[in-house]
Amino acid sequence: MTNRIRWGILGTGKIAHQFAAALRRLPEAELLAVGSRSAEAAGRFADEFEIARRYPSYTELVRDPEVEVIYVATPHSCHAENTQLALKAGKAVLCEKPFTINAAEAREVIGLARERKLFLMEAMWTRFFPLMAKLRELLDAGAIGEVRQLTADFGFRAEYQDEPRLFGPELGGGALLDVGVYPVSLASMLFGPSGKVVSTANLGPTGVDDEAAMILTHDRGEMAILHTAIRLETAQEAIITGTQGRIRIHSPWWRPTVMTLSREGKSDERLDFPLEGNGYEYEAREVMSCIRGGKLESALMPLDESVSIMRTLDTIRAQWGLKYPME
Repeated sequence: MTNRIRWGILGTGKIAHQFAAALRRLPEAELLAVGSRSAEAAGRFADEFEIARRYPSYTELVRDPEVEVIYVATPHSCHAENTQLALKAGKAVLCEKPFTINAAEAREVIGLARERKLFLMEAMWTRFFPLMAKLRELLDAGAIGEVRQLTADFGFRAEYQDEPRLFGPELGGGALLDVGVYPVSLASMLFGPSGKVVSTANLGPTGVDDEAAMILTHDRGEMAILHTAIRLETAQEAIITGTQGRIRIHSPWWRPTVMTLSREGKSDERLDFPLEGNGYEYEAREVMSCIRGGKLESALMPLDESVSIMRTLDTIRAQWGLKYPME
């Protein structure tokens, strides 16, 4: 395919590997370059994915004149800095979730993108799965009546010694920013910005949240009851309840492939959406579609919504007294 979108990947961790594998499966994408903090890491990553250009620094990567869009795949604490680096070099950016550490950082990054008239999007990959497109279609058509409640969880068990990134305050660690952002983002997609927030958390020995529970109340009184954890394996399901039925997104709902539609007076309906590749293809396609269409943001993951989500996360952390060292 000619005129492919040329990508650079900033960071070489686990999620960067998954995204690189997805890009290699997309004929409309060219994975041109990778940047790391060391030549060795960049070289290993480039060899694995047959990437032509390997850079021993993020600055050298974003300065490559042929790279069009940068995927930021570094720890949470680095997202704002790395995204700004790429934007200042004139690159479009797809930044991993959570978008930034807090809403203030999010506003600053978005302000730069708008000033430079460059595309920017938070990589909340769940939004772009075919199942989610069908879910939005069903809800818009009133399939379960007026939608009133969401219950959703995302928790997994990690060990302190095995996953230091998850538990380090200096890296923006804790369950909320790592996986709690998923159910909060889902509530935002369904109901819009949150109003009243009530939450509680167990802070672990490193000072970040090992597990947490949240209730969000939205503009029309809709409620989202959410749980997250990095020391507990939870059911990882989402149930959306309306006045005339409910939709259950089966585990793992954050990488959704199956949902069950239950309606009054009707048999349950199971809807299957087989996964394409590893799932990162969907958000990559959205980015490339927006860039080709001259758009500066995605209608499915708008920038103002990313700020709103970060504001909710800020409110939740403030209730726990959890502040990161860089704030």
